[in-house]
Amino acid sequence: MIADDDEKWLTAATAAVKQNAFYMQRAIDSNNLKDALKFSAQMLSELRTSKLAPHKYYELYIRAFNELGKLEIFFREETGRGCSIAELYELVQHAGNILPRLYLLCTIGSVYIKSKDVTATDILKDLVEMCRAVQHPLRGLFLRSYLTQVTRDKLPSIGSELEGDVDAHMNALEFVLQNFTEMNKLWVRMQHQGPSREKEKREKERNELRDLVGKNLHVLSQLDGVDLGIYRDTVLPRILEQVVNCKDELAQCYLMDCIIQVFPDDFHLQTLDVLLGACPQLQSSVDIKTVLSGLMERLSNYAASSVEALPNFLQVEAFSKFNYAIGKVVEAQVDLSASASVTLYLFLLKFTLHVYADRLDYVDQVLGSCVTQLSATGKLCDDKAAKQIITFLRAPLEKYNSVVTILKLTNYPRVMEYLDHETNKAMAIIIVQSILENSTHIATANEVDALFELTKSLIKDFDGIIDDEVDEEDFQEEQNSVARLVHMLYNDDPEEMYKIIFTVRKHILTGGPKRLPLTIPPLVFSALKLIRRVPSGDENPFGDDASATPKKILQLLNETVEVLSDVSASDLALRLYLQCAQAANDCGLEAVAYEFFTKAYLLYEEEISDSKAQVTALHLIIGTLQRMRVFNVENRDTLTYKAQGYSTKLLKKPDQCRAVYECAHLFWADECENMKDGERVVLCLKRAQKIADAAQKMTTASRGTSSTGSVALYVELLNKYLYFLEKGNPQVTGDTIQSLAELIRSETKKVESGAGPFINSTLRYMEFQRQQDGGMSEKYQKIKMEWFE
Repeated sequence: MIADDDEKWLTAATAAVKQNAFYMQRAIDSNNLKDALKFSAQMLSELRTSKLAPHKYYELYIRAFNELGKLEIFFREETGRGCSIAELYELVQHAGNILPRLYLLCTIGSVYIKSKDVTATDILKDLVEMCRAVQHPLRGLFLRSYLTQVTRDKLPSIGSELEGDVDAHMNALEFVLQNFTEMNKLWVRMQHQGPSREKEKREKERNELRDLVGKNLHVLSQLDGVDLGIYRDTVLPRILEQVVNCKDELAQCYLMDCIIQVFPDDFHLQTLDVLLGACPQLQSSVDIKTVLSGLMERLSNYAASSVEALPNFLQVEAFSKFNYAIGKVVEAQVDLSASASVTLYLFLLKFTLHVYADRLDYVDQVLGSCVTQLSATGKLCDDKAAKQIITFLRAPLEKYNSVVTILKLTNYPRVMEYLDHETNKAMAIIIVQSILENSTHIATANEVDALFELTKSLIKDFDGIIDDEVDEEDFQEEQNSVARLVHMLYNDDPEEMYKIIFTVRKHILTGGPKRLPLTIPPLVFSALKLIRRVPSGDENPFGDDASATPKKILQLLNETVEVLSDVSASDLALRLYLQCAQAANDCGLEAVAYEFFTKAYLLYEEEISDSKAQVTALHLIIGTLQRMRVFNVENRDTLTYKAQGYSTKLLKKPDQCRAVYECAHLFWADECENMKDGERVVLCLKRAQKIADAAQKMTTASRGTSSTGSVALYVELLNKYLYFLEKGNPQVTGDTIQSLAELIRSETKKVESGAGPFINSTLRYMEFQRQQDGGMSEKYQKIKMEWFE
């Protein structure tokens, strides 16, 4: 309804303006000054309305403004035809209503200044004072806006046709400042008119009019006579006085932004203390973040665009002034939220990283200031504040792309302490990902210690926090990142590398049963890589007190892997024990290797009960033991017979058979003549065949026929015989192979299919070797192949 009324009133007023403008133009065309003034005054009387909303009033004002331009031209032409400009200036003051009279005065005043018949100072002073007569906020704002518009190109300035002395320049400056002050007062007064329930509506209307006020500051910035000295001593103090004293949230926020945007960067840099000094005096409801961020962003761009400007930043101590100002703002605005405080320091941090990227002490100082502010808050429960902290902490990480640099910031981990567990973990993931993506080289134990303290939420179990609630896939991904991180830690110096491994171990062992199986393996393999770099002889080049000896490293790994057996990860512990045993073998440490095998056997006996896991573990044991060369005969026999004993105790006959024939490899090593025992090899293979026979009988008894599974066992045994035949085992004879092959043929006839392709491939291989030239052919010639027909 109100909108319809506004439209109706605007339509009526616009019609009246058009009608009077028509008659005014007709009077101008006939050079009738009296009628021109009469109809122009009637036209301007329409601007006296109080019924229109600001945006509607603006439409009406623009129509009248366009017509006044024609009237100004007419006045100029009249003076050219001999009419006294002074008389015209007096004549328009006889208009009946004050508002039309002042619009006409401003119009003729602009012509008067241009004529140079009187000093511009006198006219400007007269006009700005007489405009005080209109105190209605809306009408007064548009009147003074018109005054600014018609006089902006007529102000005395250096290089213009109205150039005057220094006093004239200062008077022009005073005119703009005075007009700005009066306009701001009118603008602020609008907020306090009308009922309180329409407060939001008035704020919206005032927002629509703010550019009218800000235009004065733009004019000030364009005045040629305003140098740094005048700006510092006169302009800025006068503007800030008005901004602070108006005590209006909207005006303070907008005008501070205007100051920042319209005046030159070097002016801001040289007057930082003055500008920043006003910030704590602003209303607590003012969005000070926007003000300060705008200023710091502009100065950052200034520093980036001009290398010559950087020394000025150091000279004026811009960082210290910003840091002090933000501290004062936070102190003055007691209701400032944690999120808002962090945002302020985030802007300061970004400014510091842009302008003072090489000053880590400044960066750390910002972090410290943030810690001081957060100390009154405690752990952040506000999601918005927590996200701001994440952004805050990421800024230096993204700037330097080096976690090593971040580790030099003593206050960085202190800021992270104020994050809750989940947000802290998210930040830790970001840090780890940065290391992985940038291939950051972490090369000292101290750096590693600081890094793992920083990312402890990924590594350590905390009281009261249940990892079972975490999505399993996310948890695996997090711990995989930690595992990759361990492999990024490296130092060419074995002593320092040992310290790194020891440090990593200290942190990783604080993890719980879910983490340890994922984080201990990379630590173990990192240590095993170090062992390969350390000399394994009796003389240690690092001295008797050196830590990085193979024996000490393996002892450390022994204690580390043992932890896995306590957290139900026996399968993994057994694998790692075998890896360590192999490393001990390479270093010639028989006692250590034997201890690792002993622990692996104990785990097998006491912890591994699942039949499939037993089969896998036993094959690993046999495969590792076969590669061991460090054991004496007694120790090797002990371990070998143990493995054979485990083989015969497996749950399923096929598994027993395969494990037993794999044990045959324990009695034959190609490169060691003293580890070739052909009889015991054949004994193992015959024992495996007996187990295969038993498996076949059990199958026949239960099903009434042979199975492809038992036939496959025979074929596998045949392949083992052939392997040892080729390796030169004299105990493997053609008759033995012939006998087994005959057995396979007879059993194959009893089953429908399944083992056929396997045996056929084996037989084709045998025939191929028979036809080759050389010693291998001679070995296969001992095997009669008639049954193959």
